[in-house]
Amino acid sequence: MKLDARFETSAFAPAGFPRWRRAEVALAGRSNVGKSSLLNALAQQHGLARTSRTPGRTRCINFFTAADNLALVDLPGFGYARMPRDMAHEIGKLMRDYLDRRRELAGLVLLIDARRGPGGEERDLVGIAREHRVAVIVAATKCDKLKRSERSAALARVEPLGTQAILCSARTGEGIDDLRRAILAIAHDAAVDHS
Repeated sequence: MKLDARFETSAFAPAGFPRWRRAEVALAGRSNVGKSSLLNALAQQHGLARTSRTPGRTRCINFFTAADNLALVDLPGFGYARMPRDMAHEIGKLMRDYLDRRRELAGLVLLIDARRGPGGEERDLVGIAREHRVAVIVAATKCDKLKRSERSAALARVEPLGTQAILCSARTGEGIDDLRRAILAIAHDAAVDHS
């Protein structure tokens, strides 16, 4: 089960969003949650998405083709990066434009550090996705840093979002196959809905 992902384009404004008929599954989360590492693990390609020691480097929306009818969309991180207020506002507006207007958006993978649980931004994103009838998957990242006794508490922290979390780790590979299957299921359901 491989995604055969390939980078297609970066968009700094809605005019740069690709015109295609692919189901898009967007990855969103805090700047230090490990989004690029998880994307690389999902695609089984080490350097597909650039990882950085400095969180919050992604200031645009990156689009990757994957499988026949699927695109993975890497949204800018939020809540951590040091940047000028006007730049943060522009990035926030770009994300909102994407989430509100993009017809191809079929799913949202919300990455949450398994050790921390969701905050206000994560709850807001789930609300926006539900408002637009977009499927939500919660990926509880960095689960390799949890003790065995901490796992049930990590999952319980995510329960208020109303969707079951998948514990995963880009480092060990735990949960990556389950997450990949869930993403492919969203793409399949979107293709059936539009056929």
